[in-house]
Amino acid sequence: MSREIESHRFLDFAYQLYKTMKTNEINLVYEGEVTQDITKTFTSLTERNMAKSEESNQVQRKVFNVMVECLQNISKHADTLSDDDEDERRGIVMVSRGEESYKIITGNVIRNAKIPGLKESLEHINSLDKAGLSSLYKQQIVESKISEKGGAGLGLIDIAKKTGSKLSYQFKELNEEVSFFILTSTINRNR
Repeated sequence: MSREIESHRFLDFAYQLYKTMKTNEINLVYEGEVTQDITKTFTSLTERNMAKSEESNQVQRKVFNVMVECLQNISKHADTLSDDDEDERRGIVMVSRGEESYKIITGNVIRNAKIPGLKESLEHINSLDKAGLSSLYKQQIVESKISEKGGAGLGLIDIAKKTGSKLSYQFKELNEEVSFFILTSTINRNR
């Protein structure tokens, strides 16, 4: 295949991606290793973008805090596709701004053996109201030990508390060992 044809196909792909992002109101997309520096850069870009749109301070804080929590979840809990990539925690992060809400969509590889426990936690979190989430959060702080990855299992509870919305999630099986975990957090702009 000639370079000209390959170049044309890439430009078509880039334009289709642009159209898809505009249609779905996606403001920011990142795919790659998630580190502390990437988290700082991504949140800074989002803050600037939201300030330009004159979003309320309350909504800005919620989006910022939820994004930080989601990025930390990827950096702490993402698995790798193979044992060769053990040090690299990759993921995808997207932020979309609709008329009524912001959506923060994250995705990362997760070992299939972890799915039942994660799914159970997500279902439990989604079954609780605001008071129930606060109670569970306090209970986790009192009863939980800090895990080897640095958390006490508070991240998802915190996201649900801050958004005031149910957490939407999916697992897309990649092979017998791993799946791709997609988490969507919705922050209402009008609350």
